[in-house]
Formats: sequence, structure tokens, C-alpha cells
Amino acid sequence: MIHGPVADQDESTSLAAGNTPVAVLERALSVCNNIIVVFAALALIAACAILSYSVLGRAVFHMANYWQDEAAVFLLVGATFMTSAYVQSQRGHVSIEAFVGLLSPRANSIRLWLVDVASFAFCAFFAWKSWTLAHEAYVDGQVSNSMWSPPLAIPYVLMALGMTLLCVQILLQIILPLTGGARR
Repeated sequence: MIHGPVADQDESTSLAAGNTPVAVLERALSVCNNIIVVFAALALIAACAILSYSVLGRAVFHMANYWQDEAAVFLLVGATFMTSAYVQSQRGHVSIEAFVGLLSPRANSIRLWLVDVASFAFCAFFAWKSWTLAHEAYVDGQVSNSMWSPPLAIPYVLMALGMTLLCVQILLQIILPLTGGARR
């Protein structure tokens, strides 16, 4: 994170101790998140290159713009949704820190747990609707309304996968305090 650790975040690297299923899942998700972050960075660079090419092509060579904007949007959607679990693992999503200093450490951990439960409920609904949208787009053969007409299932699947990974990350954060693990 750019601003450093959040006040309610422990510095521990591993939250689940031992070789429990939760610890294995946490390590697997961490490896998966680190790989996704690398690909997301490459996707952002590719989106920048595509958009720069588009602007240069239109301004200098008066070339038509058929695929550049949509390709960049697909890359940005993928990078945004696929990295959401990593951001959550770092507690990097927007949070209100005004209560951190006012509450006791115990009350703070309860507050974080309740926020995680509410976030999980919302994200699980979002993931479910994303999967239904992706399935519908795939089955119906939906494509975008551009001349290029790429399948809409591509960004919908990326959105659904990213939200599913985010749900798994939040579920880990909900389960850890209940199993005696440390809290981030």
C-alpha cells in the first residue's frame, strides 16, 4: 500500500498457524493473488499502450478506432476485479479509520469482523449475479455493440472470478478469528 499499514492491521505475515485447512487456503490464495497482481500490472501497461496507440493513430494517421477502446476497457475491468482479493488481503479497500482510535482493541476486532460479514454478504450476492450474467452472455452469444464485437462473456467472467476470489478472501478473514487465528 502506498500509505503503509492501516492502524487496525497487524504486521504478521501469516494469520493462520500450522497446517490447518484454513492456513493452506490462506497460502494458496496468497500465491494466487501474487500471480494475479503481476498479470494485472501487465494488463494495465497493455491498456496504456493500446490507448496511446489509439490516440496517436487517430490524431496523426486518421486511423479508425474499432477495437482499442473496448480492448482497454476489458483489460481494465479484468485488472480491477481480479486484484480485489489482493487489495482486501492488505486491508487496502476504503475504510473509516475514525473509530480505530476511539474503540478498544477488542471492540475494534468485533467492528472489523462485523464489517467483513456485511462485506461478504454483499460480495457473495455480487459474485452470484456476475456468474449468472456471464453464463447468460455465454449461452446467448452476447457481443458488444461495436464493429469489433468481442464476446461480453469475457469481461463478465473476469468480474465473476474476481468477486469470487474476493469472497474467499473475506471468508478467510471471517473464519480466522473464530478458529483462533490472528486478525489483520
